[in-house]
Amino acid sequence: MGDITTGSVNANGLDFGYLTAGPEDGPLALLLHGFPDSPHTWRHLMPELAAAGYRAVAPFMRGYAPTSVPADEAYQSGALAADAVALHEALGGGSDAVVVGHDWGAFATYGAANVAPDRWRKVVAMSVPPVSVMTTAFFDYEQLKRSFYIFVFQTPLAEVALNRAFVEGLWRDWSPDDGRDRSADVDHVMDCLGTPANIAAAIGYYRAMLDPSRLVDRYAAAQQATTVMGELPVLYLHGAEDGCLGPDVVDMDAVREALPPGSRTGLVSGAGHFLQVDRPAEVNEHILSWLSV
Repeated sequence: MGDITTGSVNANGLDFGYLTAGPEDGPLALLLHGFPDSPHTWRHLMPELAAAGYRAVAPFMRGYAPTSVPADEAYQSGALAADAVALHEALGGGSDAVVVGHDWGAFATYGAANVAPDRWRKVVAMSVPPVSVMTTAFFDYEQLKRSFYIFVFQTPLAEVALNRAFVEGLWRDWSPDDGRDRSADVDHVMDCLGTPANIAAAIGYYRAMLDPSRLVDRYAAAQQATTVMGELPVLYLHGAEDGCLGPDVVDMDAVREALPPGSRTGLVSGAGHFLQVDRPAEVNEHILSWLSV
């Protein structure tokens, strides 16, 4: 039951590759990754979800090989939210489905939960707080230094800069200095960014973030849904040693105020930005406990 296999499905006009574990007839657990990342960072959570009876599905996000590169170059968070809702439909999810998102996947999760609350029983977001908190944190001086890569990605240098050494540097800077070998996770990222089109897609997420002219009108409603407080309670987890979005600027009290009533937050000790691989046992415990109530 805990074995992880691969599959593919068409949703929202794209062919999505995915990793999956658990019974085909189990409630859907949709796991959404971020940058610079891949579905493989869910490898510790997926067997636990499978053992709990869920059908865990971790898609490669739009533009990340082997998933299609969208012809309309839509990479805004609303498009990611629409993908999550479409994947729920294509994978036969019911109202007992759960959605878990990390980094860009967290943006998608907020939007999907808000635009289609009847599709999800539980919601989990990690490493990126609600937009109202994110915006405040972003303009802190120390955070601006950490976010240098976002500004690099607005320039013509981005496609050249986004190479293996750059990804290795981000993983090193964003993770605790505990001596672990992260090369396998970087390998998976580079497989996802295997062509110039895939690299341009990953950068496109950040260009759409700061350039309104890149927003595609068909995702306007879903885009709005990523920025507001919804009705479904959210479990929010953040690494206490996150080198990407520093816990020094993420006020967990503000996070709780920005989330719907009944939400829960947790600061995971010893975890960096990729907390699901930094402290898998603790993260799994948080998530499985949240899903059990």
